[in-house]
This record gives sequence, C-alpha cells and structure tokens, in this order.
Amino acid sequence: MSTAIDDYLAKLPADQRQALEDLRRRIHAAVPGLTEVISYGLPGFKLDGVLVWMGAAKAHCAFYPHGLVEEYADRLTGFETSKGAIRFQPDALLPADLVREIVQRRAGEDRERTAARKAGRKKA
Repeated sequence: MSTAIDDYLAKLPADQRQALEDLRRRIHAAVPGLTEVISYGLPGFKLDGVLVWMGAAKAHCAFYPHGLVEEYADRLTGFETSKGAIRFQPDALLPADLVREIVQRRAGEDRERTAARKAGRKKA
C-alpha cells in the first residue's frame, strides 16, 4: 500500500530518497505507533500533533524538529542549521541517537500537552 510519504519519496533522487527512508525508520524506531502525514507539504510524524517533519530540497535533506534546533546546537557541529531546520547531506546522516532523543522529547511534549488539554476539559 502506497502512502503519501511513499509518493513524496518516490519523486526524489535515489540518494535523497534513501537518506530520508533511513530517517523515517529512525523516527518510527524512536516512538513506535506514529502516524504519517503530509503537513505543510512535508512528510510529518504525529501522535496527537505533528512531532517532527523531514524533507528534501535541491542541495540537501532536512529534519524539522519543531523548534528544538538551538537546544541541540552543540551536537549539530558540521550540519547547517536554521531556527527550525537541520540540513544534512544524503551521505552524512544525522546521528541515530540524536534523532531518537529529539523525537522522544517531542513525543513527551505532545503527551503532556494532550494530558493538560484533557484535564482542562474535565474541570470545565
């Protein structure tokens, strides 16, 4: 069965496709049971809300960790970053432990936000 992310990846050059398929596996391994979506035109991975995104541009691949780039800056030496993106080359993947840590942190934040929202509804 083809998914929207499979369709996104199928359009990429082989090296970028392979790099993002690897990142996809790492994301799912970090937090089993995530749902895949296309959000903002990019592959996203969600529990209640989207935790992280990934994508490809002409000259790089990217991981979008929902605003956590600055907090992990000391571990991103050698990668090009912006406020919301970590860019990497298909032959220089992000470290698996870093991806796992970021995705698990985002999952914890998502669960806390969902629990707080549910608790607020119960009080009302």
